[in-house]
Amino acid sequence: MVGYCPICGKPVYFGEKKRSLGRDYHPLCLKCQKCNRQLTAGQHAEYDEKPYCSHCYLKMFGPKGTVTYTHTHTHTHTHTHTHTMSECLFSV
Repeated sequence: MVGYCPICGKPVYFGEKKRSLGRDYHPLCLKCQKCNRQLTAGQHAEYDEKPYCSHCYLKMFGPKGTVTYTHTHTHTHTHTHTHTMSECLFSV
């Protein structure tokens, strides 16, 4: 049975396929959809069924900005804390 590449839509034959995250790709099609870096099968992230390197995935879809929360001690004072979310959750 011939599968179809989720990137180009063409048939992927057994001798040429790269299987990654349950899909069959042509070797040249398995690349980051943002920076075009070639990806290793199983060593990438996906968003909307498209492959991304971990760096581009985190930049585009990872946590952003700051988180601010406030808590109050009864009859004393209020603390406000601001934390910047990390962009580097795992290495590339």
